[in-house]
Amino acid sequence: MTVERRKQPLPSRRDFISLGIGAFVVGSIPLAARGRNRLVRRTLPVMGTFGEIAVVHRDEKYAQGAIDAAFQELARVESVLTRFRPDSEIGRANLSAFSAPQDVSAETSTVLEASLRWATATDGAFDPCLGRVVELWDLGNRTQPPTSNEVHRFARRGLFTALEIGKSQGRDVVVFHEEDMGIDLGGIGKGYGVDRAAEVLRSWGIQNALVNVGGDLYAIGGSEDGDPWKVGVRDPDDSNGLVTTLTMTDRAVATSGDYHQYFEHAGRRYHHLLDPNTGAPSQGVVRSVTVAAESCMDADAGATTAFVASVDKARDMMSQVAPGMEVLHTV
Repeated sequence: MTVERRKQPLPSRRDFISLGIGAFVVGSIPLAARGRNRLVRRTLPVMGTFGEIAVVHRDEKYAQGAIDAAFQELARVESVLTRFRPDSEIGRANLSAFSAPQDVSAETSTVLEASLRWATATDGAFDPCLGRVVELWDLGNRTQPPTSNEVHRFARRGLFTALEIGKSQGRDVVVFHEEDMGIDLGGIGKGYGVDRAAEVLRSWGIQNALVNVGGDLYAIGGSEDGDPWKVGVRDPDDSNGLVTTLTMTDRAVATSGDYHQYFEHAGRRYHHLLDPNTGAPSQGVVRSVTVAAESCMDADAGATTAFVASVDKARDMMSQVAPGMEVLHTV
């Protein structure tokens, strides 16, 4: 992967296809210059944001079928890992795992184990057990912050240490040892879903594609002209500008920033990236962080960590969990 580190105007649609309203725009070539391969793309709401898939293939009908399958996989992952549905595995655990062990699938157990590896390696800067804190801040509905007493209740709790993943009669189970904890996989679940969608596309024999869900993206192969995908990272202060351009092949990238979900009160921005040390939105010095990794699950968790912790500290932490991960750009 190469990085062009310069700020520039957002290219026109002749030069770029815009994959959604998230962190990235993706380079393309003019229709007239394309060969026999076609770029087939679709956008649908999924995982609490917009998911977009672009496939390069000669047969448009076949490409659409592959895209159907990939979106079905994203929806399936969401139905398992979301905390917003009481019938999901995470929803059931959040309702009952403090009272008794709750069965989960091997898949959910794997994602939770990955989350705990990140939490342990980052000394809790990444914490998958902030579900109750996320509910308190309720970014979708609040117009002012909760009281300081409500927030301080969750500060420096290390809630991830209260999550136990184990076996009972041969089944995977989770147990909560702290009533104030709740699982929220918002910092890793979308990345896992992107990885799964990419694997589905590969199972269809697709060699060149992009999967983009919010700020999590995986590039398979290259674009329709045979070159690596060119991905522009949006400027958090200017929706018509880019802060950098990435050249990607068979690699994942994720961006975390304070400009996606937030409200403003008394001249201060309260965003969705919570600092487990304070129980409140992180007050770091950066607006956004872009991270690349072999898997989108790791890139997702790494970007969250790098935003909440200092970037230099995050680099040291990342090497313990995902060697080869890079912090590509900060704003």
